[in-house]
Formats: sequence, structure tokens, C-alpha cells
Amino acid sequence: MIQEKRQTIKVKVGDQYIGGNAPVLVQSMTNTPTEDPNATALQVKELFDAGSEIVRITVNTREAAKAVPEIVSQLERMGVNVPLVGDFHYNGHILLSEFPDCARLLAKYRINPGNVGRKARHDENFKSMIDCAIRWEKPVRIGVNWGSLDQDLLQRMMDENAASASPKTAHEVLIEAIVESAISSADAAVEYGLPADHIILSAKVSEVPDLIEVYRKLAKRSNHALHLGLTEAGMSMKGIVASTAALSILLSEGIGDTIRASLTPEPGGDRTQEVSVCQQILQSLKIRSFKPQVTACPGCGRTTSTVFQELAQQIEKHLNDRRQQWQTTYPEAVDLKVAVMGCIVNGPGESRHADIGISLPGTGEEPKAPVYMDGEYATTLSGPNLANDFIRMVDDYVQRSYACKVSQ
Repeated sequence: MIQEKRQTIKVKVGDQYIGGNAPVLVQSMTNTPTEDPNATALQVKELFDAGSEIVRITVNTREAAKAVPEIVSQLERMGVNVPLVGDFHYNGHILLSEFPDCARLLAKYRINPGNVGRKARHDENFKSMIDCAIRWEKPVRIGVNWGSLDQDLLQRMMDENAASASPKTAHEVLIEAIVESAISSADAAVEYGLPADHIILSAKVSEVPDLIEVYRKLAKRSNHALHLGLTEAGMSMKGIVASTAALSILLSEGIGDTIRASLTPEPGGDRTQEVSVCQQILQSLKIRSFKPQVTACPGCGRTTSTVFQELAQQIEKHLNDRRQQWQTTYPEAVDLKVAVMGCIVNGPGESRHADIGISLPGTGEEPKAPVYMDGEYATTLSGPNLANDFIRMVDDYVQRSYACKVSQ
């Protein structure tokens, strides 16, 4: 059972809100060189068109910081209104100070407290970045990664643990240090003058059990909005499964205000896949709806024909093609459920549970396909035009069922 979303401090990022009673938002990040404003702006648009509600870009060099105004300008010309977040490591205090247009135009800064220097320099550099956020009234995500943890803090906690009468394992101390770094950094930012409603926290690791433990601890100790995600999820199936496993558990416990699936794309692969994965996680948990869903059976010895698989693919593509049009004309169609089943065993039952469903004939069954709408038998299709006939019925169902909701 999905628990009620944990109430956190609401933070405004551009025209979006994170935390409080705001919906869980989907984030993504470009992998283009930010120094190339054309490539970066185009990829931001691709991610935005795919449904990313916040997009992060690397700002790691003076050339990248100089390019931010041109990126923002190009996005405006393309009609892309998405909060742009600057990702800063090591030299953020320099870049934000030297390039005020960059600092002014970004919607949010992402700061890693483990990468802002050591000892006294750490505090000085961190404060410099927080001062820029205060000056330009920008929210900050304080993002702790276990691969770049504040080494002074970790060493101090390790020494304290070694002197303890009941020492914990090094891994247990590492988990606690990650949480402590996020909490103490947020406290320091507030002391420097940054309002609490300008702070978002993240504490990313790459192992699923560790991520769940870290965020459970963080949620108990803080009411700041939380960004979820494995820091390196991995490639293909591994990355998708790991992200789904970790985020689903936390989201089902009401933990998390924004999410990202940090997938490693195939060479030249589609960067927008990480957006689709996040949307599907939220929709599968019934937390948010983004697009109509197709239920299709996996197939077995009763379904030696590939007709149901082909029809399911056709329906999926058709719904994706229609999605942008329906967002304007039939916005509530994102909740549409379509079933494409392959034989009589579960076909009629699953079709009745969908808004509209078709039960195709299995091996040895009569070559006819009953169609069900809103739980009731509607008609039977057959013949070479069966696929087009069913797609036409889906379109008619959307127009009939959702047009009245638009007018209300």
C-alpha cells in the first residue's frame, strides 16, 4: 500500500514547486558539453519534450558558465519553459562569482559539500556559493554523493567511532556520515542566511539497499524536500531495474519529492529514456499519470500467433503519437487503460478491467476478437483490418469518454 506523501518544506524552482503538497517531479540531466550552447539547448528541449520537468546541466568551466545565457536564450526562442539547474563541483564558488549572468539565469544551483575544498577553505567556498544563492534568490540542492563525501567529516566520524566502546562497522559509519553531511550542510546554509524553503537535499549512493537506508534516515532527521536517485544506476536492464527497485520502495513509503533515473545510455543512445523510466515508476505506483497504459499478456503455448504482440506494439505507438495532441484536447486521457490480450484464459477478464480491451484468439480458438468497453461487451472484430478497426475504436472511445470532462 502506498503511504501518504511525507510533508516537506515547499521550494519554488522556476515556475515549479518541489515538496509540500506538490507532485513528485521528474528530473533529468544533459550529457552534452555545456560549452556548446546549441547542442545543450537541443538536448534540454528533447528532455523537456519527453516530460522532464527540471533539467540539470554541468557548469564546470568558465566557457560553460559563459554559455549559460545563450542556452537560456535559445530555450526561450524554442518555447521551452523548464527550470535549468547548474551542477557545480570544485570551482562553483569561482564561477558563480565571476559570471553573474550565469548565476542569475539558472533556476537552481546543485552543490556537493564534499567537493568545495578542505577544512577552512571548505567553509569559505561553501558560504560563497550560498551567498550567491541569497543574492539571486535561488534555491540550492545540497547533494551528497558517497563517491565524493566530505573527507574531513568522514575522518572525524571514523575516529569517534574507533574510540567508542561499541564501534560500528566502517560501512555503518559511512552511511551515517552521508546523512550527517547533508543535514549539517543544510544547517550551515540556514545560518548563512539562506531560507529553509530554498533548500533541497539529496544523498546518493549506487547500491539499492544503501540508498533506501540513507533516505529513511534522512527523512527522519529532516523536513527538507528530498531528491531521489542512485548516483550511478548503470546501463540498460541493470540501471532500469536498480532505479525502479530503489525509488519504488522509497516512494511507496511517502519519501521523495523529485526523482531521477541516472541511466548510462548506449553509445549514441536516447538520453530521454531516463525520463520515461521515472514516469513509468510514478505511474505504476499510481502516484502520477503521464500517458495511457497498455496491458498485454506475456504469451505462452496458447498464443503461438504473434498477432497480439504486434497489435500491442501498434497500440503503444499510436498512443505515444497521440499523447501530445491529447494533452491539449483530452488531458484526462493520461489515465486511459487499454488491454491487448492473447487468448481466452485471461483475455476477457483483463479486457473488462481496462477502459477498452480486446481479447485476441489463441491457438485453436475461433478467429474472432471480442472487444470490451467499461467492463461490458461492445463488439467482436475479425479479418485483416482488425488492428486498424480496434485503433479506431480506441480513438472513438477517447473522444467520447473524455470530451465531456474537458467541457466541465
